[in-house]
Formats: sequence, structure tokens, C-alpha cells
Amino acid sequence: MADGLVHFLASLSLAEWFLFFWPFFFFDFVRYTLLDLVLIPAFLLRRFRERGARAAARTRLYRQLPLVSVIVPGKNEGPHLEKLARSLLEQTYRNIELIVVDDGSDDQTPAIGRRLEAQGLVDLFIRNEVRGGKASAANTALRYAQGEFVVHVDADSHLKNDSIEKIILPFMMDADIGAVGGDVRVANSSASLATRAQAIEYMKSISTGRTVSALLGILRIVAGAHGAFRKDVLDRLGGWDVGPGLDGDLTVKIRKLGLKVTHEPYAVCYTNVPVTFRRLAKQRFRWDRSLIRFRLRKHRDVFRPDANFQLTNFFSFLENTFFNVLLNIRWWVYVTQILIMGHDVIEYILLTNYLLYLVVNFLQFGMSIFLYGNGLRKAELALTPYLFLMPPYMGIFLRVVRTYAYVMEALHRVSYRDQWNPWKVSSISRREDDE
Repeated sequence: MADGLVHFLASLSLAEWFLFFWPFFFFDFVRYTLLDLVLIPAFLLRRFRERGARAAARTRLYRQLPLVSVIVPGKNEGPHLEKLARSLLEQTYRNIELIVVDDGSDDQTPAIGRRLEAQGLVDLFIRNEVRGGKASAANTALRYAQGEFVVHVDADSHLKNDSIEKIILPFMMDADIGAVGGDVRVANSSASLATRAQAIEYMKSISTGRTVSALLGILRIVAGAHGAFRKDVLDRLGGWDVGPGLDGDLTVKIRKLGLKVTHEPYAVCYTNVPVTFRRLAKQRFRWDRSLIRFRLRKHRDVFRPDANFQLTNFFSFLENTFFNVLLNIRWWVYVTQILIMGHDVIEYILLTNYLLYLVVNFLQFGMSIFLYGNGLRKAELALTPYLFLMPPYMGIFLRVVRTYAYVMEALHRVSYRDQWNPWKVSSISRREDDE
């Protein structure tokens, strides 16, 4: 096999290299590797130059001591709440209130939440007897929030001890920032093969990818797992709309106000991810549909050249649509091309693709480690041997799920029937979106 591969590669002309591997050379390497190799060092250099401004912002933060409301909506998340609450007690920044909203849990969450409230670990615990969905629970918390800034955290997560300080500092440095995305890393990375693959993916796509997107001014999402917002901006927008994909929807609305959205890679949140590929596929099926529902349907006005047109929003949507929707179609075109034109050497084409994407995965992982610096954990470094999983995980598993999600949402609007929200809520949401 090895001799055959070497002979195959040696026999290719330059034109045949591009003919057989054009998706890698023209798109994936440029967007997901070359940009990282250039822009992550640029980000770190800018960070070094801003160290004085950052220190001054930190001084202002501790002099002004604005209240930060940490809101945690969730259903049946009781077992995770104490760890999250205790991680807030250990924060370097202490002027925090913690509001937990139980969205109609049918387990021990109400009892756990009330116990934590009685112990002083939770400032306010609210029980919604009737489930209204995540947006409803977040908006309930928002109504009671007293802080100048609101940090939304998923209930199955916990924060590094300086996370609140780090995620608030960008607001103190630039009054035009409306939202800051915190870094999300995997807490249960050693639980299974699926969690290890996700841990590497999060390092590449969230830590590195969103840092690069923020540097380019096209960041399109502040994750619900860990995102900070100016309270006045959330009040002006009326909080969160019904999801799935409510965090991306909110980010777009903040960008439409003309406010900046950025990412803070050193404000770290650790979250639990699905432990089986089956549960992961269900999660991504839900997430991926939001691109069709929100970007191509609800917020399609971003593409219109009218009075509200903003070039950065246009490029943010264009990049998202091009690399996720159009290049997803490209992948199927490429598969068809290879089956027709390269069927007699298909094993060598597949193996070469695997090796090319394996190399870029090592490069991307290296850039994540470079970005983390002293914040790198042993558990994250121990993921290195599992990089061999990433080409089929990213290139086949996630791509198939994504394609299925796009098709089902485009043709059947399945997100409105998702049990993630109560059906009454989804019904109202669909009626409003159609208006």
C-alpha cells in the first residue's frame, strides 16, 4: 500500500494534484490553517502591545466595581449547580450575583437549587413550574438581574477562577463593545472517544477559530455556554428569542445595533459535552439548523444593500454561509467527482486526503497550544494522540450531520418541531418569524 501510494503521488502532475485535492488546497487549508498561522501570532502581538491598556482597564474595573449578574437557565441540571456556584465563589472578581432559573425540572433540581440558595451559594433561585424553554428561562433571569453586565452560563459548566474578570475587561477597554464571548473548553474530555474528539474540536474552532474571527471583526456567535453582555443592550433587544440557535441570533441582533462583538480566549469556562456519538449527532443536528433558520431566513436582510447595510455584518454572514453551506455542497460534488474520475485510484486519493488533513490538524492543534500559553492543561495536551481521529470526525461525521440538518431545516423547518422547546413556544415563534 505504501509503495503504491508513493508511486501514485510521484506520478501526479501539478494539475492533477489540484484536480484530485482542490478542496484542500483552495479552501480548507487557506481558511482553517493559513489564516490561523498568520493571525494567531498577530493576535498575541496585539495583546502584548495592549498590556498597558488592559492593566488600566483592570484598575478601572476594581475601582468602579460594577455588579455582574451571572444567569443560569436550565432544566434538570441540579447535579451540576453546586460546582458552578462554588467556581463563582473562587472568582478574583467578587461583585457577582448568581441567578438560577429552573425551567420546569422534573428531577431533584428544585430541592438542590433551594438548598444552595439557603446556603448562600445562589443569590436567587427561581422555579418555573411550567417549562417555557431556554429563552424564556434566560429572560426570566434577565428581569431580576441587577448587574451592569450579564454573564450567561450553561448550568452544566463551571468557570476558571479569573474568568469573570477576564470576560468583563473588554467592556472596560471599549465602550462600543456590546458582547464578549468567553472561551469554552471541554470538562469531561477523558470520558470517551466522542468527548476527546470534541475537546480537540473546541480548541480549534472556539479558542482559535473565534479568536481569529474576532480579530477580523466578523465574529458571528457568542456562545450561550459562556457569554457576557451589557445589560442595557439586552434590555433594548428584549433579551433572547426562541431557539435553537438563540445565542447566534442574539449576537446578530447586537451586531445590527452597530455594536462590536469580540472573543476573550482567556476567560475560560469548562463545560460537559455529549459522551456518545449518537447524542453528539442529535446536539449538532439541533445546532446546525440555526444557520438556515436565523442567517438565511430570519436575518437575510443583512445581505440587502439598504440603509441598514453594514459591511462587517455582510462579510460575517458571507463567510459563514460560504464555508458552511456552499462548501458543504462542494464536499458532495467532490465525492461525486472522485467516484467518477478517480475510482481506479480511490484508495490512494482517500489516504492522501487523510494525511493532508491530519497534518493541518496537527498545525491547528499546535496553534491552540500556542494561544493557550500558560493556560494549557495536562488534560488538553494529553489529547495529542487522538488527533488521528480528527480527519474522519470533522470531514465525514460532522459534515454528514450538518448536511442532513441543512436539508431538513430548509425543506421542512424541523427546528420548530424540536422538543428542545415546548411546542406552544415553537408554534408562536414560527408564526412570528413568518410575519
